[in-house]
Amino acid sequence: MSIAQNIQQIQNSLGSNAKLIAVTKTKPVSMLMEAYEAGFKRYGENKVQEMVTKYEQMPKDIEWHLIGHLQTNKVKYMASFVAMIHSVDSLKLLQEINKQAAKHERVIDCLLQIFIAQEETKFGLSESEAKELLTSDTFKALKNVRIVGLMGMASNTDNLAQIRQEFRGLKQFFDELNATICANSLSELSMGMSSDYPIAVEEGSTLVRVGSAIFGSR
Repeated sequence: MSIAQNIQQIQNSLGSNAKLIAVTKTKPVSMLMEAYEAGFKRYGENKVQEMVTKYEQMPKDIEWHLIGHLQTNKVKYMASFVAMIHSVDSLKLLQEINKQAAKHERVIDCLLQIFIAQEETKFGLSESEAKELLTSDTFKALKNVRIVGLMGMASNTDNLAQIRQEFRGLKQFFDELNATICANSLSELSMGMSSDYPIAVEEGSTLVRVGSAIFGSR
């Protein structure tokens, strides 16, 4: 199957419930252009430098999502064009995004990354840390970032019941925040990758991050 066919098949399976982000890390621009020429314009990168390089080489109507761990000193390189940052895991990072967005007179949409996995290696805030951030005066003073939802990565396991439980827990927290602190301002729930996105969509994901199922494994 071609890249375009893979995208079409995945999008058909998502229906109107969730949007697809094609994860393009380590993939050449030629592959991305194949998807672009088929009408697909939403791409996710893990590393800022790689995203900037591709941004410079590709058409400017592409929606770029930063989905990997983000260091504060890298924010300035993409603040002029990034559509959404999925991996906000500290107030310090949010302050830097706000600062760089202000320089470009932009408001950047961000997701708080919540730690839901049973692994030490994943980044993210605990639920209590997320609440503390969202209710802090420091956060409320930031005018150039907008928290539009949450992101989470399930454990890297074959235990589908565990993965479902982790996604379900994140959706429950999302609903809780909307009902309490966020006054229904959260609209995006980024969860699910090539191996587990069907479960994520069933549990309420609105954004799935799929790479290998589109472009093939590395």
